[in-house]
Amino acid sequence: MSDLSAQVWAVDALGALAHETRLSVFRMLVQAGPDGMIAGAIADRTGVPPSTMSHHLATLERTGLVQSERESRLIHYRADYPGMRRLLMFLMQDCCQGAPEMCGDLVSELTCNPASKKDTA
Repeated sequence: MSDLSAQVWAVDALGALAHETRLSVFRMLVQAGPDGMIAGAIADRTGVPPSTMSHHLATLERTGLVQSERESRLIHYRADYPGMRRLLMFLMQDCCQGAPEMCGDLVSELTCNPASKKDTA
């Protein structure tokens, strides 16, 4: 992928996350882990009408940050971890003016703080 196409994709992905509802949904799906959540449960937890939530989920999926899978009448959504990693790598690839030790401990500073588990099915 060329630098220009990577930048265009990153702008789209960041634009998708630059909306309060989509950012909340993306974080919710990241917290849900590989099991993800059913679209209706996402709409219920966020208080967003299902038709509006479908639009937000489609935007996140189009940018490669979320994956969906149809299960009978339900649509199951999961965070696309390779897409998330791709975005983080894009943001960090030119970090630290050639001194990666400046941000090398970034991951060690993260504290996984899973929200209290609610029904994600």
